[in-house]
Amino acid sequence: MSKQEFQSLMTQVAESLEGRAVDAEMEAHLNSTFPVDGETFERLTALCAEGEAEGWLMSREHGGIKFGRAIKPGEVAGGFSVDVVRMKDVKGPHHIHTKGEIGAIMPISGAPKFDGFAPGWYVYPPGSDHNPTVTEGDAYVLYLLPDGAIEFTGK
Repeated sequence: MSKQEFQSLMTQVAESLEGRAVDAEMEAHLNSTFPVDGETFERLTALCAEGEAEGWLMSREHGGIKFGRAIKPGEVAGGFSVDVVRMKDVKGPHHIHTKGEIGAIMPISGAPKFDGFAPGWYVYPPGSDHNPTVTEGDAYVLYLLPDGAIEFTGK
């Protein structure tokens, strides 16, 4: 049941993004519509923990990062893919967001920051790049990619 509930909540989030540009306005929309202390965000965090324990989320691990694609583009999240990673005081592989990245930082322990962002939603615009980094704790990072587009650079 938790996988179906996760998919249902991600459908709601994705539908709220339809027709919006991947920019700071989208980030503000997400943080006001699905705030970190709100029911949807808290339930998504709990479902990530359940999915990890049940094995349907983050079934792979490399370099101290657990990861996995939960939803492929064109499925229940519309044109978005949905991935979830678990990171604790670690720097991930460099990549480019060819069409942008929309993410949620969900704390597990400590006071984790993702690329310096506190828990909540963030949006990276198309063409942006980074080495995803979690400091000061352990966190799930759930992210949506338009059309599932991401380019790992090997840097």
